[in-house]
Amino acid sequence: QVQLVESGGGLVQPGGSLRLSCAASRSIFSIYDMGWYRQAPGKQRELVATISHGGTTNYADSVKGRFTISRDNAENTVYLQMNSLKPEDTAVYYCYSRLTATGTPYWAKGTLVTVSS
Repeated sequence: QVQLVESGGGLVQPGGSLRLSCAASRSIFSIYDMGWYRQAPGKQRELVATISHGGTTNYADSVKGRFTISRDNAENTVYLQMNSLKPEDTAVYYCYSRLTATGTPYWAKGTLVTVSS
């Protein structure tokens, strides 16, 4: 098992930046992958970005070029740097991790990001 704790959400103006953090309760060195999903009001949860144990990243088309996912194995933490934020980025962001390719994902509680002037 792994527990995940997020931080870094909040209110930001359009064009601004935020960095989300997701700290794991165990070493992430061998975790298959970690990443972020988000869910806006009235919409389904959607993939934002993922990073594999080997460092391979994957992004939703809507955030490519604006968001960057990274990991710090020494700190057991994954980060999501979000730049050039838009109102449509407003959502609850959920960190997840999978220990294996077919394993059940573990989820954090979610952190709210609001982009508004």
